[in-house]
Amino acid sequence: MIKILVIDDDRSLVRALQLGLASKHYVVDVAITGSEGLEKAFEGKPDLVIVDLGLPDIDGLEVCEAIRGWSDIPIIVLSASDIENRKVAAFDLGADDYVTKPFGMQELEARIRNALRHKAQLSNDIKGNTLWHNLEIDFIHKQVIISGSQLELTNKEFELLVFLIKHAGKTCTHQMILQNVWGDGYSNEAEYLRVYIYRLRKKLGEFGNISIDSIPGIGYSISSR
Repeated sequence: MIKILVIDDDRSLVRALQLGLASKHYVVDVAITGSEGLEKAFEGKPDLVIVDLGLPDIDGLEVCEAIRGWSDIPIIVLSASDIENRKVAAFDLGADDYVTKPFGMQELEARIRNALRHKAQLSNDIKGNTLWHNLEIDFIHKQVIISGSQLELTNKEFELLVFLIKHAGKTCTHQMILQNVWGDGYSNEAEYLRVYIYRLRKKLGEFGNISIDSIPGIGYSISSR
């Protein structure tokens, strides 16, 4: 059975999550502080982690970053904040999804299924390294080497770049990219995509031979000159 670790100090919410997820045959473990959550994540090896950003001891973003330092298990962030910069920070530090409170159990369950499915798809990707022009992709360590230099990419930047390269020379629509990199719940969040495309272009720009072109009103296409 799939094991989910919930890290949240809101006992009423935790109880609701325990009942709701157990009814869908998930095994649920609980931690009420960030430090306890990190210990359980390391020792219990859950299949997915749900973490609230407003923990009593350490910031939930720090929990995301720490877990991502040793594991690629899916992480879903819960937060009362809908501020875009907070969401981008969560994704940068390793979160796979961001759910704004209040939310319904059906929405959370759908996001859990999506995160687990996305993890399975990544696991089935090409293993080891693959080469695209002068760019080398290390799928195991989620690293990109270009002209002998390693690009400093966040997990989402890596996934976005890999998706574009897999469809090199083709136009990827905004919706297609968002659904495949972020998940079904983000198909209309074009602002996320603009932010990450801007950052990828900036990091790739110094090498000069890789271009991410905008197709106005449609999407993006990557090519190598």
